[in-house]
Amino acid sequence: MLRYSLKRLLSLIISLTVASVLIFMVIEVAPGDPASYMLGMNAQPDTVAALRAELGLDVSKAERYFNWASAMLTGDFGTSYTYRTPVSKMIGERMWVSLPLALYALTLSTLIAFPAGIYAAARRGKAGDVVVMGATQLGVAIPNFWFAMMMVLIFAINLRWFGAGGFAGWDKGFWTGIHSLTLPAISLALPQGAILARVMRSALLDIMGEDFMRTARAKGLSRRQALWRHGLRNAMIPVLTIIGLQFSFLLAGSIIIEQVFYLPGLGRLVFQAISARDLIVVESVVMLLVFAVIMVNFLVDLAYAFVDPRLRSRT
Repeated sequence: MLRYSLKRLLSLIISLTVASVLIFMVIEVAPGDPASYMLGMNAQPDTVAALRAELGLDVSKAERYFNWASAMLTGDFGTSYTYRTPVSKMIGERMWVSLPLALYALTLSTLIAFPAGIYAAARRGKAGDVVVMGATQLGVAIPNFWFAMMMVLIFAINLRWFGAGGFAGWDKGFWTGIHSLTLPAISLALPQGAILARVMRSALLDIMGEDFMRTARAKGLSRRQALWRHGLRNAMIPVLTIIGLQFSFLLAGSIIIEQVFYLPGLGRLVFQAISARDLIVVESVVMLLVFAVIMVNFLVDLAYAFVDPRLRSRT
């Protein structure tokens, strides 16, 4: 297990290094100069040069990369060009919205998908299976931003059960904050839950055809007992993969939902920073999100080894 973990850790470090270089290169080649953008079209060249020096934009790109990367290792994400505040502070404020939203949506997605997938697999070919698969197909097909707008129309405007947008803040109380995130979380969770339910059903059906499952049935276990006692754990590897990918998507890819509900999260911060040509914010937030994605994949790999001992024996 230790050797397996160290190999995955080395892969994580290499992936982060390559990702940091690619992120820096892609963002730096974007057209436009932050100093010129901040000062306007009529700014004098010497004023632009002075601001570039103040922002650290007057050195070579290689030096800027190493300064940025080495500072991030110590937790220093730099200072925003636009707001003149530490990027780490801005990320910390927005993370308290995006991370709970992602966890809330993932929890709802899992609570929806596991019973639905298991129910459909246990009733393969029957009416229950057809209904569940039809519902999941609809969930996959509907864009989450359209579904979010329908949720606002029904539950915020017509029924007035929830606010149409914004975030009340955790200082108003835990349940008040959760209430503010409920509609966005449901909008994110239902499409992801539909995907996860289909994966769960497929994985369980594949396992049900294995020799050890037939042996369990031959020993007297019913189809449902064999599924719960032996099938579920062995079907978890592809399911864990999807859960890891979904959490990464929910954390890094919820920019549209945050825009629909006016949530002050990381996705909206990136959108605003791109509009303002605030490169240091874009680079730092994107790198943080990439780190979250790679770290989740690393944890999923470790979960593989826990669920399937065969992976540990091969390393």
